Amino acid sequence: MDLPRPELALVPRPQRLSTRSGRFRLDETTRLRVTPGAGPAAALLRSLLAPATGLPLPASADGAFVLALDPALTGLGEEGYGLTVSPQGVLLRAARPAGLLHGVQTVRQLLPYDALSGEPVRGVPWDLPAVEITDVPRHPWRGSMLDVARHFQPVSYLRRYVDLMALHKLNVFHLHLTDDQGWRMPVAAYPRLTEVGGVRTESMAGPAGTDRFDGVPHGGAYTRAELRDLVVYAAERGVRVLPETGVPGHVRAALAAHPELGTDPGRRLDVWTHWGVCENVLGTDDHVLDFFRTVLDEVMDVFPSPYVHLGGDECPTVEWERSAAARARAAAEGLPGPRALHPWFIARMSEHVVRAGRRPVVWAENGVTLPLECTVMSWREPAHAHAAARRGHEVVHADHRATYFDYPRGPGTGEPPGQPGGFVDLRAVYDVDLAPPEPGDASRVLGAQGQLWTEFVPTPEHVEYLTYPRLCALAERVWDGAYGWRDFTARLAGHRARLDALGVPHAAAPARVPAPHPTDLTPPTLPHRREPCGKDSG
Repeated sequence: MDLPRPELALVPRPQRLSTRSGRFRLDETTRLRVTPGAGPAAALLRSLLAPATGLPLPASADGAFVLALDPALTGLGEEGYGLTVSPQGVLLRAARPAGLLHGVQTVRQLLPYDALSGEPVRGVPWDLPAVEITDVPRHPWRGSMLDVARHFQPVSYLRRYVDLMALHKLNVFHLHLTDDQGWRMPVAAYPRLTEVGGVRTESMAGPAGTDRFDGVPHGGAYTRAELRDLVVYAAERGVRVLPETGVPGHVRAALAAHPELGTDPGRRLDVWTHWGVCENVLGTDDHVLDFFRTVLDEVMDVFPSPYVHLGGDECPTVEWERSAAARARAAAEGLPGPRALHPWFIARMSEHVVRAGRRPVVWAENGVTLPLECTVMSWREPAHAHAAARRGHEVVHADHRATYFDYPRGPGTGEPPGQPGGFVDLRAVYDVDLAPPEPGDASRVLGAQGQLWTEFVPTPEHVEYLTYPRLCALAERVWDGAYGWRDFTARLAGHRARLDALGVPHAAAPARVPAPHPTDLTPPTLPHRREPCGKDSG
């Protein structure tokens, strides 16, 4: 199949691109001229191109390939870059280091598709087409979330996940570290969180014929050193890691490790072996608040991200309504009833994060008004995002109908298991609603991100099959997205060759992905993970 020239298949498409005549060849004689502050970008360029090309690209004061950091280029903002390629040389420049890192990814995409291979490629001229590019992202939040609580992934795979994000100029890696089915975040003050909460036993969820839990023991946790190294690795690629340790619901794994945190301290629970929404929630006594303030302190010590995700979604209140202590707490706080403990708990954790100089991020929920300092991640309805922006919140779009990649990719019978109830195809992702409710609210719409919950996703191959090419469409929309669906799909035809070179199973489900199960696949109309505790996810 004839593929478009690489410069005509860039994803995301640059804001402004003009093609010129001629080419610049990278070979053994190519030298880099690296201005002060551009060293990290030069190092990234070498590391990305070396596996396929074998080129050393050493530094030289008279190098024809120039990487320049120039703070006077204020029009390029924090992440923009300018790139000029002519037969005589290459000039990549930016005002800030992140812009140079994004420009390196464009250089990588301008080369022949085989340049992305992880193995040496022989006989290919490594030519860059002559182009003039000025590129500035439209949105500052361009994210991808991976749930490692339901199915643990080793940190070596997280680095690959970051590499694929960086190729697409995504800059926020949202790492979902805790849930009912597993706790992966190390907390030195409370080692049982990972020792007990990080392991679930063999069990099946639901009656015969409807089981969807994989039926084998599963466990895993990261070390502080691994996560700190991941933060550095991601930063070297222009990506920040956003940690999520959710409260006050989705905490069954924490309750298995520390029963004293629950509404019934004498009860003993296991790490949950069902999917769905568990009714077990945190208690509301002061020792519970203090416990999770300590957790947040350790999270913020490991992750320097200016944002910290507190979870906050899908919090059943039935246990608070049954608990005399919770009812008393609600009365003491002047709340109308136990249901109001949900936003009250989030507000207490938000205060702690703000005192530490960070910004809390919370999933939007029906009927839950959040403190204005919270950045709102809207997943149920775009209307939640619009309402939050009107109230003065920063907003990140995460609509399940457009950004939840655990839904199957389409209605085909060959699709592997996914969230029941619908599908999210490539066009749905591309059409994600990023419009502000009013023009004056545009600055509050930070961007959007894709979500991959991993109830049905045990392997890296399955992660990538569900993520790509859908994440390509989201990357296109949050970077600029001004050129339309037909233009994007024409470029995607060539970009798929890059995914092939990287070994990403984007076209057909790989052999290690589970076999399909029958389901009614229609566009999703119900939010994710809504079934109550003890029932199968729906």
